[in-house]
Amino acid sequence: MTKLYGFELVDEQPVEELATVARLWRHTVTGSQLLSMVNSDENKVFGVSFRTPPKDSTGVAHILEHSVLCGSEKYPVKEPFVELLKGSLQTFLNAFTYPDKTCYPVASTNLQDFYNLVDVYLDACFFPRITESIFKQEGWHYEVEGEERRLIFKGVVFNEMKGVYSSPDSVLAEQSQQSLFPDITYGLDSGGNPLVIPDLTYEQFHSFHETYYHPSNGRFYFWGDDPEEERLARLGKLLDRFGPLAVDSAVPLQQPFAEPRAVVAGYAAGAAQEEESGRAMFTVNWLLPETVDVEMNFAFQMLEHILIGMPASPLRKELIESGLGEDVTGTGLETELRQMYFSTGLKGIDPADADEVEALIFDTLRELAEKGIDPACVEAAVNSVEFSLRENNTGRFPVGLAVMLRALSTWLYDGDPLALLTFEKPLAAIKQRLQAGERVFEDLITCALLGNPHRSTVLLVPDEELQAVRRAQEEGRLAAVRAGLDDAGLRQVAEQAEMLRLAQEAPDSPEAVAAIPRVTVRDLPPENKRIPSATEERAGVLVMTHDLSIAGIVYADLALDMRAVPDDLLPLVPLLARCFTEMGTARRDFVELGMRIAAKTGGIEGDTLVTTVLDSRAPVVKLVMNGKATVENAGALFELMGEVLLETRLDDRERFRSMLLEEKARAEEQLVPSGHAVVMSRLRSRFSVAGWVGELTDGIAGLQYLRRLLPRVEADWGGVLEQLERLRAILVRSDGALLNITTESEGWKRVAPHAEAFLSSLPRRDLPDSLWLPDALLGDEAFAVPAQVNYVGKAANLYDLGYVYHGSANVIFKHLRMGWLWDKVRVQGGAYGVFAAFDRLSGTLAQVSYRDPNLMKTLEVYDASAQYLRTLSLSTEELEKAIVGAIGELDAHLLPDAKGAAAMTRYLTGDSDDRRQRMREEILSTTLDRFHAFGELLAEAAAQGAVCVLGGAGVREAAQENDWKLVELL
Repeated sequence: MTKLYGFELVDEQPVEELATVARLWRHTVTGSQLLSMVNSDENKVFGVSFRTPPKDSTGVAHILEHSVLCGSEKYPVKEPFVELLKGSLQTFLNAFTYPDKTCYPVASTNLQDFYNLVDVYLDACFFPRITESIFKQEGWHYEVEGEERRLIFKGVVFNEMKGVYSSPDSVLAEQSQQSLFPDITYGLDSGGNPLVIPDLTYEQFHSFHETYYHPSNGRFYFWGDDPEEERLARLGKLLDRFGPLAVDSAVPLQQPFAEPRAVVAGYAAGAAQEEESGRAMFTVNWLLPETVDVEMNFAFQMLEHILIGMPASPLRKELIESGLGEDVTGTGLETELRQMYFSTGLKGIDPADADEVEALIFDTLRELAEKGIDPACVEAAVNSVEFSLRENNTGRFPVGLAVMLRALSTWLYDGDPLALLTFEKPLAAIKQRLQAGERVFEDLITCALLGNPHRSTVLLVPDEELQAVRRAQEEGRLAAVRAGLDDAGLRQVAEQAEMLRLAQEAPDSPEAVAAIPRVTVRDLPPENKRIPSATEERAGVLVMTHDLSIAGIVYADLALDMRAVPDDLLPLVPLLARCFTEMGTARRDFVELGMRIAAKTGGIEGDTLVTTVLDSRAPVVKLVMNGKATVENAGALFELMGEVLLETRLDDRERFRSMLLEEKARAEEQLVPSGHAVVMSRLRSRFSVAGWVGELTDGIAGLQYLRRLLPRVEADWGGVLEQLERLRAILVRSDGALLNITTESEGWKRVAPHAEAFLSSLPRRDLPDSLWLPDALLGDEAFAVPAQVNYVGKAANLYDLGYVYHGSANVIFKHLRMGWLWDKVRVQGGAYGVFAAFDRLSGTLAQVSYRDPNLMKTLEVYDASAQYLRTLSLSTEELEKAIVGAIGELDAHLLPDAKGAAAMTRYLTGDSDDRRQRMREEILSTTLDRFHAFGELLAEAAAQGAVCVLGGAGVREAAQENDWKLVELL
């Protein structure tokens, strides 16, 4: 048996599905395991994960996840995590709290940077400071506020979870899971219930770390092209400091129910939409077998796709067409816990219809089980799951990190970590059973759903008083504590809060900061990485191609010009994009169409691309139809893209109405969890034409349009249909179109004839651009929603103030966000996050907070950014750190399809390789005087900037006090 650095090799096998050699090592002293994945991926990933099952809903695991990254034995600075974010080339740097585990992953394409990240994270996890001050900052503490000297709660996680509990969909997901697991850890809230978080003591918090954060309870993971022996050497050196420890962290199985259970709960609702004030949310939830049953796992993934994964999936279709609600809801299939579960239902229902929704779900399942599932539906589901596994496209997530989380789904429960990674055998087994005529999915429905008594229903009803009740509960608890304090006790609370504030404001010692390993400017490549691109014309349409290795897959993006669309039709574009793939065509109804798309491709969908041309500030507005398939199925892909664009039937009013209700529900769903993006969109709409279009198609203005459109569909369907047909005629044409292809050069040779035939089918219609007249938004705005936190934004256009872009702006905003704003808004203010987002194309700067307990204090911080920059003193090391961080963002790792999409956007906006190289050189040469000069610019921006806030009760008060325009949004 191979032994190295205290590790013994337990298992070794190739994982051909991932082009990886996997080795499982065991540390002989502590018993900890290392899964070492060796391959050619330059985006290296490391992670350490612990089983951390909480015993209550105080959020102890979540608070600890935040806190261990606030200084450690080797790196005794306030936040080494932030220091890394400031000046690392990281491609991923974060941590996750799950119901039963806590994960600490990092990633980088630079080897030295990668080692730096690994070293800091290991020291943070195993030797953190976790002082009482850190616990108070990240968890919760009291502060004394106002002349009446009342007590308030503060804390980053406390406010984060207030944001979570302000989202009805988050509450529904939590209630659905907890209803199935009432007796074990999954029946608790590992993130923390805001009403329970203040029950957590520092002693309990510290003890949780001592109990679970030991190597014997850890699972270590490496992925990528870094030397494997160095992985073992680095970990072995750390683990030499530990002996064995018996850690009781096993996650038990939930005992099965003898009969179904029902839960009724409330969610905080507003009164803005009176006609919808009774809208409830409902799910049916089933407990399923253990995740480690691999073939069953994949079979359930396919069954989920069959039931609800496609627009034409039978259960989804029945729910949507029932007219009982607005959109399908529920978690779907959950596979990351020890026991899988399935959750589905409807949102936007009348509470009185819950029984009818439940009956509809079971009637549909019964019919599928008895009469059989359409073979085309089965083929579509099997292909979709298989395509996703083979493509392994993880978006902005590093591939190695997604693989780690998949491995943990079995490994965490002492199963084979490779079980779900080596998917060929279970896939082949399922296909063989299907080919033999076995009723695989019908039998699953019968046994796991229809005949399963371990299920629950959750009805979440709107409660306009709930927000006030929660506030009263919190204030009552604080008042009780306040009543028990004499003057000396109150003074002590105030002094402790002041001591925490002073500690937060105190700078770290230069020696401590210098100890954090970092790459320097000298380590950075002077040249940008270029994306291979070529252009040619086919059938009168510009075609861009990108020769990138993608294992036999082709990505096709058809960008259709939107500049001829009149103002009043712009908000309708996203709905038309859905119509193309979800309304049916002259050849097939929408069910058959959806099945064929899923069976022959990796998906076809539409989205808007809205941005700005460099220098001219002219808008770039495109409807982009994205499609992907294997090269072998390229002919089917382009045939289907032609069919949906040219032959879609738009005259099915009920189908359109269903999609409209879904779009409205989804837009409303995102208001609270993504309030920062909503505020940023609203602010950007003031300062550029592209921002205005983006707000109409995907912002508050877009939501308001959807609400107005619903009664029009009922009262004037003919007029709506006429607009849809007119919009299609404007958009679907070859004039101004661009086809973007990402695949290997050999693949393009096979794909090109199909692409050319498709382009030849597009009509030519040379239309004039519309003369858009963006609405002039006057005054500051406040949007009220039933939330316990706020999203606070202020923006200005720097180009309107005379600024000429220089690459140093990237460095300045990187430092501003991770320094000044982070310290003032997050650390001291208690918000969960804060952004300083500068769009170099349009010139718009937006400062926006996320899950923020404050309003005016945050706006004061934004305005004070100018003085901060004016008087800033930075050491050479701190300046270099900001430069490195800016280069890290510039060099963000992209998967092949994202590279192709980025190259297309750069082409459309005039962001040439030469321009980007000049930007890089300006970043690398940034000096401190650039910061000082920028402070003068921000002073003017503060004076002329626009404010937009979204949040709860405090928003109404602030709007009245500051004469902001107030809109009751929910």
